[in-house]
Amino acid sequence: MSDPFRLDGQRALVTGANTGIGQAIAMSLGNAGAEVICAGRSSMDETLEMVPNSLALKLDFADPMAASDVFLEQHVDILVNNAGIIRREDSTDFTEADWDDVMDVNLKAVFFTCQAFARAAFAREGRGRIVNIASLLSFQGGIRVPSYTASKHGVAGLTKLLANEWAAKGINVNALAPGYIETNNTEALRADPDRNNAILERIPAGLWGKASDIGGAAVFLASPAANYIHGTVLNVDGGWLAR
Repeated sequence: MSDPFRLDGQRALVTGANTGIGQAIAMSLGNAGAEVICAGRSSMDETLEMVPNSLALKLDFADPMAASDVFLEQHVDILVNNAGIIRREDSTDFTEADWDDVMDVNLKAVFFTCQAFARAAFAREGRGRIVNIASLLSFQGGIRVPSYTASKHGVAGLTKLLANEWAAKGINVNALAPGYIETNNTEALRADPDRNNAILERIPAGLWGKASDIGGAAVFLASPAANYIHGTVLNVDGGWLAR
């Protein structure tokens, strides 16, 4: 019996794969046998050195339609929407520009990239997997990140809506909600003893997650092992949301 967690012969596109969680997802998919297209606006050189059978694709998701033609030009079986940005400010001082910038990348681009992927899959009468990257703030409010919180709530809802529409048509749409993960983005938090201790005290597992933890979960949702999983937002958070 073949390994249901292998991705041999599959081609995946991972957005925002230059560092952190996106890079780890690209590595995990590559190690599971997939050919990986690493897409984003930054250099992918470091990721390409780490990921077997990979290539780079320049896309800037500040333009929500950046990937509108990509899937017509390249056969892709697995789409991972990881690219995202954040803006921090008190809600009374938050600007329209900061709202729009975050929503464009984190939600609008996710929808239209999913749309382009599905249209191509339907045209070739093929199957496909979509893994969106949600957040703990798909379920919680947070503070001083109004557009990020709204966008990640939107990603969770959009994941369920698209699953409702496309599950019977051969596309699995699911999402991952990372918890507190050791990446460049969380370095300042981990370096602050008070914040670090407060976070660790809340996590039942008692430790920060590693980017590879998200990569492994992405492989699962992209693999045949998840054939009957649709519309799920899988928390990879050390138990944070269970507390």
